[in-house]
Parts: sequence; structure tokens; C-alpha cells
Amino acid sequence: MREHTEHTARPGNGTDGRHLVAVLALPGFPPFELGIPSRVFGSAVGEDGEDLYEVVVCTADGAPVLSDSGFTLQPAAGPEALAAADTVIVPPTHAMPELALGGPLPPAVAAAIARIRPGTRLVSICTGSYVLAAAGLLDDRPATTHWNLAREFRRAYPRVRIDEDVLFVDDGDVLTSAGVSAGVDLCLHMIRRDHGVAVTNRAARMCVVPPWRDGGQAQYIDRPVPEPTVATTTATRAWALERLAEPLALGELAAHARMSLRTFTRRFRDEVGMTPVQWLTAQRLELARHLLESSDLPVDLVAHRAGFGSANSLRQHMRSTLGVSPIAYRRTFQPASA
Repeated sequence: MREHTEHTARPGNGTDGRHLVAVLALPGFPPFELGIPSRVFGSAVGEDGEDLYEVVVCTADGAPVLSDSGFTLQPAAGPEALAAADTVIVPPTHAMPELALGGPLPPAVAAAIARIRPGTRLVSICTGSYVLAAAGLLDDRPATTHWNLAREFRRAYPRVRIDEDVLFVDDGDVLTSAGVSAGVDLCLHMIRRDHGVAVTNRAARMCVVPPWRDGGQAQYIDRPVPEPTVATTTATRAWALERLAEPLALGELAAHARMSLRTFTRRFRDEVGMTPVQWLTAQRLELARHLLESSDLPVDLVAHRAGFGSANSLRQHMRSTLGVSPIAYRRTFQPASA
């Protein structure tokens, strides 16, 4: 998956120029997913403690909507909030089964979405992706949804390039996340894209969640639960994270876990959802991004500390994964020092 790292923080349409996030509450919404944007973006503050986002919950017609938990939500706004928003987020709905068959949106919802201005950042959480797909906003684009519904989604919306193995997909102005807590991951990712690692880390600490999670949805797919006595790779992963600057051969990792190479590789993939080599590369890339965002270290030293060995190796990995060079990435988050 290629992430977009363009720095998008700019004066928004909210109070005092804050970035305005409109969350569209649809009938049958699950309360947890609906509350994610308010909680995460509401925790994003600047160095002086100022709020960086304004979050408003709206409905398609301004009327109250019933949640899937039996209570009614009185929205703060109607569809006019969608027209003014800098970012529109669509949480799931459990009251539109026709969307699972590729059916049309209810007229009021379609009319409300049609009011969204071109260039507005569009986001779905979990099966909110069905709403964006039904509106034609995901056609010919990469996206994700809950892994358990990927086959159904493909049948209903064959033009969408669905990837059920990832926690979220960032396609620039359209972003989609997998189930439930992946919505937290995506909101933190957007804060990082807008304001960098320091603001994101503060928001994550306030929410008591990690600012970035390993792996993808593959680690959550149903599979037999191992016996409690079966060894895991958890300790070895923690050990490796303290030694990312070192070569760390696969055999060395297996030896630390006291497993055969074959058993270690299989167990690692079952637990993390990727191979040890893929995981190590992802951890090193994450460390390099942190160093590029938060320090003035030369690129070759960043590459060495992150375990890539050379600036050229780091450059190749960043271009293939993020689509940008280390210098361009640093300029995104440190424009004044680049």
C-alpha cells in the first residue's frame, strides 16, 4: 500500500480557522465507531494546547437518528455541515442492507453526499465504505473494509480495488479503514499527515492507544487458537525492536525465540499477519520516518540508525512504500528546515 504524505494542514472552515471534520451519522450507526473521530481528533492539540480540529456530528436531513443500540442521537447539524467540511467521515450503518447487494443509497443520503465540495477529504470507517462505494466515490480506487465482508463487497462493487489485508488505505483525498479500532488508526494517521508525529503522539497518549500498530487485518482473521503452552514470538519482536540498527538475520530471530526456522516463520505470520522480513522492514521504515520528522540527522545517519545500512537503501524503500524520497518526506513535516 502506498501512503500519501503530503502535508495537508492549512486553515480550515471551522471556528478560528480550525480543520472542520463532519461525521455523518446514519440510521443504525454503532456508537463506538461514530464516536471515534470526536475522541481522536478532539485530542489533537498544538504546542500551546489549542484545538486543531472542530468535529461536528450531522445527519443527512438534520433529523435525529436511531443507533443500533436503541438510543436516538440528536445531531448538531444537518447536510449543510457536509458542504462546509474539510473532511467528511462516514461511520458504518447496520440499517441499509441493500448496500450489501450493490443497491442505491436512500435519496436523502445521496442528496446529502452530493453536497460535499470537490477536494474535500472523504473517509470511511469499517463498513462506511459501502456508503462511499454506493455513491460511486470508490470506483477504480484502492480501498479496504472489514475482512469478513471483503468477498461480499467485491461482488457488490467490482470496480473497487478492495484490499482486506490492511488496517487502512490512504489514497490521498479518499481514505478507508477496516473494522472498529482500525478507525482509530486511520484518524491518527490523518493527524500525522496533517501535523506530524509530535501532535499524533500527544493525541495517542490522551486516548491511551498506540500511535501506530503493526501488521494488517490478516492477524485478526479466524484461525485455531494455540494452546497456552505454545511459545509465541512476542518476546523476540520486543528484542528485535531494540536492535533495529543491527543486521538481524532470520536465523538469529528464530534462535532467540528458540524455534526452528520453519516454526518461527509460520508462528510469526500467524501472530502478526506478515513475514518476519516484512515486519522488520516496516519497523525500520517507521523508525526512519520518526527520525526524519523529529530530528535534523543527515539521511545517511537516519538510514544507519533505522537498520537500512545506506541512504540509498532507505531511499529505495521509502519510494516503493511511500512514493517519496527521505528528503521530500522530511520537507513535508519540517518545511522550515528543509
